[in-house]
Amino acid sequence: MANTAEKLEHNSLMDRLPTAEEIDSAAHAATAIAVAMELDGGLKVSGENGDPVKIAPAVGELIIELLGHVSNGNMVTLVPVGTMLTTQQAADMLNVSRPYLTGLLKKGEIAFEEVGKHRRVPLKALMEYKENKARRQEETLRELSRLGQEYDRA
Repeated sequence: MANTAEKLEHNSLMDRLPTAEEIDSAAHAATAIAVAMELDGGLKVSGENGDPVKIAPAVGELIIELLGHVSNGNMVTLVPVGTMLTTQQAADMLNVSRPYLTGLLKKGEIAFEEVGKHRRVPLKALMEYKENKARRQEETLRELSRLGQEYDRA
């Protein structure tokens, strides 16, 4: 098993772009899994002893999304929710400058921890901020749309 993990790690798509063959394979696999999930309401694979193992729909959707990124030629990195990010990594994920992110941290908009003199941002806190920001933007757009319709009627 360790040998397999070493081979997978050495040839990981987390470290390089996928080849044309891998892109094609990912596209076909994503389609096949999506069809199987639609037909059966889930996904089943064969376990060690050939016994069927049911994969939860949410996990199947995650696999399809991962394969979708690979089929688009993207390198993929999986990051556990408990991961602590540097301020630069967090800024990159939000597509903002590091000084702007630092301002958000100082205002208390995103939780962080201090490790020595450095700030670390929990991925979970960053994702919560992104979700809240997206929700606020959506609410603002709805309100603008409503106001625009009222203005048109007047």
